[in-house]
Amino acid sequence: MKKPPVSSLLQKDATRSILASILSILIGLVVGCVIVLIVGLTSDNLSLSSAWDGIRLIFAGIFSTGRSAAGSLTFGFNPTNIGNMLFRATPLILTGLSVAVAFKTGLFNIGAPGQYLMGTLATLMLALGIPSETVPPALIWIIAFVGGCLAGALWGAIPGLLKAFLNINEVLACIMTNWLAANLVTWLFDISNFKNVVENTKSGYIYKTTFNGVATPKLGLDKLFPSSQVNAGILVAILIAILMYVVMNKTTLGYQLKACGANRHAARYAGIQDRRNIVLSMAISGALAAAGASLYYLSGNTEFFWSTYQSLPATGFNGIPVALLAVNNPIGVIFTGCFMSMLDISGLQLTKLTAYNEYITDVIIATIVYLSAFSLVIKMLISGRKKKQAAAPAALPQDNDEPPETTQDEETGKGGEEA
Repeated sequence: MKKPPVSSLLQKDATRSILASILSILIGLVVGCVIVLIVGLTSDNLSLSSAWDGIRLIFAGIFSTGRSAAGSLTFGFNPTNIGNMLFRATPLILTGLSVAVAFKTGLFNIGAPGQYLMGTLATLMLALGIPSETVPPALIWIIAFVGGCLAGALWGAIPGLLKAFLNINEVLACIMTNWLAANLVTWLFDISNFKNVVENTKSGYIYKTTFNGVATPKLGLDKLFPSSQVNAGILVAILIAILMYVVMNKTTLGYQLKACGANRHAARYAGIQDRRNIVLSMAISGALAAAGASLYYLSGNTEFFWSTYQSLPATGFNGIPVALLAVNNPIGVIFTGCFMSMLDISGLQLTKLTAYNEYITDVIIATIVYLSAFSLVIKMLISGRKKKQAAAPAALPQDNDEPPETTQDEETGKGGEEA
């Protein structure tokens, strides 16, 4: 008996992975709403109506347009929020790609924060150090972006080399290189001439790239999303994501990288250079993380605070849930990166329009991270339920007293997931 299209679709591993990610997101949002409700009901300064406002902002904060004259929340198309969401999504997409590519090759790149910092260092020093009076700003932009990516690639290759030739766990190596990068970046910026001395209140900050006339072009996006920080960097990030999808799924290099991730020893037996591919995978991951930093600071919108030794950039770590929710699919990373950025905007709206603070969205993100880490368990629960539902009709007797039709799974003895 032929399975209906919907049933066969639900049996696919990709479908179950998407359902697990969606379920993780929904549970995270519900947890955030419960926290808002509890705080609203137990606080003397808040009420049930303020809790309702907080819940609405969690789900639709990006469409918030402020408050009316009567004090009630208003919603609609908000180009400023959407533009800022796309701007914030740019580095998240690339750090998510960094983690996803490493996952595809069987590696856990927890070194994205350090690679992000090294990309920041190289990008800002090149963008601010090359005089725009003699070199066109557009050429400086390209040099700074490529230089940032190369710096990240070299920094990412270090854990790859340790893993390939000394069999040192890449997680341990990445943690070490993260803090090495943080202190190295702090020291080099501290002794540099790039610290902002023009504005006295900005001591400890590095100049924006616009100080040297270098900035990412808007390409008309400022007309679509006025009063926002969006620029062409989001288009570059999307193009890179599409390129990585093609490389990983349509090229020999991508096949070899994934083969090493599936079974390093079998790949070596098949003639694939496993050591080279491990180093190359980490180098690509480092370049992607650094590209996120390059696009973020080349925008000319933000300054870099050079005393980074106190903490690592959250953007590097946030690439982990972005990759997990996207099931390590480069195209899916685009959407999950935008979703995580949307939560940031919702947090800002909570702080701006209610008595709540943006840390509630951090709780939501943390919940989603934990659930996405257990996505395999959620997939197994979904798969088990589907198998039980499919097994119930098969146990019923046939009208013609013939034995039930034997499926391919029963003949091979394999589970539905392997079939």
